[in-house]
Amino acid sequence: MEIYLVGGAVRDKLLNRPVGEKDWVVVGGSAAELEAEGYKRVGKSFPVFLHPGTGEEYALARTETKTGPGHHGFDVYAESDVSLEDDLLRRDLTINAIAEGGDGILTDPYGGQADIEARLLRHVSDAFREDPLRVLRVARFAARFHKLGFRVATDTLDLMKDMAADGELDTLVPERIWKETAIALGESRPDIYIETLRNCGALEIVFPEINCLFGVPQPPKWHPEIDTGIHVLLVMRLAAQLSDSVPVRFAAMVHDLGKGMTDKRWWPSHRGHEQCSTDLINELCNRLGVPNRCRDLAINVGLYHGHSHRALQLRPDTVLKLIEHTDAFRRPERFEEFLLACEADARGRTGLEDRPYHQADILRTAFAAALNVSSEQLQEQGLEGPKFGAALRKARLEAVGSALTEVRGS
Repeated sequence: MEIYLVGGAVRDKLLNRPVGEKDWVVVGGSAAELEAEGYKRVGKSFPVFLHPGTGEEYALARTETKTGPGHHGFDVYAESDVSLEDDLLRRDLTINAIAEGGDGILTDPYGGQADIEARLLRHVSDAFREDPLRVLRVARFAARFHKLGFRVATDTLDLMKDMAADGELDTLVPERIWKETAIALGESRPDIYIETLRNCGALEIVFPEINCLFGVPQPPKWHPEIDTGIHVLLVMRLAAQLSDSVPVRFAAMVHDLGKGMTDKRWWPSHRGHEQCSTDLINELCNRLGVPNRCRDLAINVGLYHGHSHRALQLRPDTVLKLIEHTDAFRRPERFEEFLLACEADARGRTGLEDRPYHQADILRTAFAAALNVSSEQLQEQGLEGPKFGAALRKARLEAVGSALTEVRGS
């Protein structure tokens, strides 16, 4: 029985990146042998075991034969005669198909080290097309490794195009689409995820609402990039620079969905696109099972990003309503995420990426003033129920008004 470190851990060591989870493959062994040594079986569809000491995953070397559509349509063979090379052959990309033995010697039968040097994301074999989820995984790796200079190999991109054109992505389970997307949103360049999906024709299948934004014009006075789809990519890139929050980055991705549905008579102004965006965000979130935290922020950004951009012109009551709509008094962090997403929207425009977003500071000042209103003093006055709520709101409104007057006068 031989044990090898495989997959992302080996890849990241070669890239001098921090190594996270370690996955191991066991060649020439059996489930009975591992269980006899105290390993705990956790895999249902294929034999995966947890190490009794480290808790790391150990999988028997296996081959997979396609038997049906989708991500789970495989027969697994995991007997002791499966070689290391056989196991590595079933993997998605060459950079993930390198193994390291206990002696530190690498086994790299499919050119993964050469592709790391060339900064290429290349499929191991034509078996790649048997799992449509791999199209999303490649796009996700493109988002992760873009800053290191990686790109999708031409032959791999061509294969991804064929898979999209042949309808193979139609079998993707919505929850898996969201899982891959959520991970991609956490990468350093989430915009590259969307760009890669678009380049291979997958975007119109998994995110038709985003795909239809490309080619839709915006007013050049406010959007030098003109194309709404390009604007979304720029906003996603800015959001990733401003925040690690997946909800912020998701809001950046979907905040302008309504512009793809506005009547061409209203191009390029897109009158009323905010409410349309909200409807589309809800539909997308329902379809993919997006968490409520992401949905709620995205809806608020979709509806009210224009309010944030006009902070200097807003009446105190409008500012207070904005604060209330974002549930800021109960969850102050949600208001901060709202402002970050709005800042990404404002700066996600060609040539305006470095422009300060003073509107966020204005709204932060107004919110801080409202927070400083003492509810205890009102309670000491004997106010209760609706009277207390009305008095508290009135005091907050006065505080917001004073803060805005001071800011605007400075």
